[in-house]
Amino acid sequence: MTKKTTAPIPVHVTRLEMTAAPKAHLLAPANLHIALMRVPEIPLAYYRFLYRQVGSRWEWVDRVRMSDEDLAATIHNDRTTVTVFYLEGAPAGFYEYHREDDSVTRLVHFGLFERALGFGVGKWFLLQALKAIWADQPEKVITETNNLDHPRALQLYQQFGFSPVSTHESEIAPLSDAELLALARRF
Repeated sequence: MTKKTTAPIPVHVTRLEMTAAPKAHLLAPANLHIALMRVPEIPLAYYRFLYRQVGSRWEWVDRVRMSDEDLAATIHNDRTTVTVFYLEGAPAGFYEYHREDDSVTRLVHFGLFERALGFGVGKWFLLQALKAIWADQPEKVITETNNLDHPRALQLYQQFGFSPVSTHESEIAPLSDAELLALARRF
């Protein structure tokens, strides 16, 4: 068995912002049982499950490395909202946003589980996230994506009204074998 490489992965990060609510109107996909549920005080284990189900294939690692105390302080903050997407009765994705102040809201995380891909729910789900954010009437919504995210992520954000405002190079340190083992013990 070979060890998983932990060499840093170079990433090209694009920062985006939008200054007006999306004008798109999409009906919920037909013939699917779907639901969105906001989860105040989401249990940490459930959050980590959602985060890993969405983000493991895109190298999301930051929240996995947080202590319970730091993660709770981050996601149980009054300015943070976590909403879970259910498809056919089971969790299938989530979005998280943080109101940085009264004028700026950050879409922190957005994504679907692999099992939810191919049902045509991605655009509708992103629109629901943006509608929830804009209900608070910020002046601007910001987010970031990178070249490790879904290949159409940048295009999708732009389709809904985000504009790239800057780019920069960064690195992501993948989870080590020890971190993956520790994570497996939590569940």
